[in-house]
Amino acid sequence: MPLTDRDRAILAFEAEWRRHAGVKEEAIRAELGLAPARYYQLLGRIIDTAEAQAYDPMLVKRLRRLREAREQARLTGAASAL
Repeated sequence: MPLTDRDRAILAFEAEWRRHAGVKEEAIRAELGLAPARYYQLLGRIIDTAEAQAYDPMLVKRLRRLREAREQARLTGAASAL
C-alpha cells in the first residue's frame, strides 16, 4: 500500500523536528494535529513498511536502529533488575 499524505507528513516531521522551536510533543500537536502517543504508534508502523524504506531510506534506517537500541536497553535493564 502506498504511503498516504499523512504518512509522508509524519516522516517529514520526524526528519526535521529538531528545527522546530519548542518541545517535540507540542509541535506534533500543533503541526500534525495528533496526540503524541498516536504519532509514535503511526511512526512505528510506517517505518516497518517497504514504501517508507523506499521513500526515505536513511531516515527509516536511523529510526529503526534507534527503536532497536531502545528495545535492547529495555531488555537489558529488565534482565539486570532480576
